[in-house]
Amino acid sequence: MVTKAKGGIFGALKRSVLGGESFFMNTFVAQEGKGQVTFAPPMPGDIHFKELSGETLFIQSGSFLASAKSVELDTKWGGAKTFFSREGLFLLRAQGFGPVFFSSYGAIHQLNLEPGETYIVDTGHMVAFDEGVDYKVRKAGNLKSFFFSGEGLVCELTGPGTIYIQTRSEDSFLSWLLPKIPRKG
Repeated sequence: MVTKAKGGIFGALKRSVLGGESFFMNTFVAQEGKGQVTFAPPMPGDIHFKELSGETLFIQSGSFLASAKSVELDTKWGGAKTFFSREGLFLLRAQGFGPVFFSSYGAIHQLNLEPGETYIVDTGHMVAFDEGVDYKVRKAGNLKSFFFSGEGLVCELTGPGTIYIQTRSEDSFLSWLLPKIPRKG
């Protein structure tokens, strides 16, 4: 195992600060013949494998797990729309050739959108999407529901391309858990 700041110091800093990923990346190489490596995400849920063949996949902050050395990892400015959708201002961009592994909290559902087909999902359930998918954030209801229900923003995704959504929301879990934690005093 070799640990490096992949992409040099500036590339690693950009990926870490802007993309929410680790500054250092581990590279595993079998020294004598075949080898095997296993990995696990921080939250319970699925791990999804996608073989890239020159295309680009955008992954939400914290969902990237591993990839081949031949896959280039960078950050992409997502604009204010990603900030308001709780993904941060930047998305991780995986591009090139080879396997990419990403994870979710809960199960991952893969949906293939036809050209012009639209799918609407809560912002907390986005995991990844192909480069060809148009991604917009909008409010789900009126101003009252936006401010008082906690369910005000949704992602509107339009094909063609594949999207990956998770069945659970970390924010919802924390909203349930935090009030149950005993406090001192």
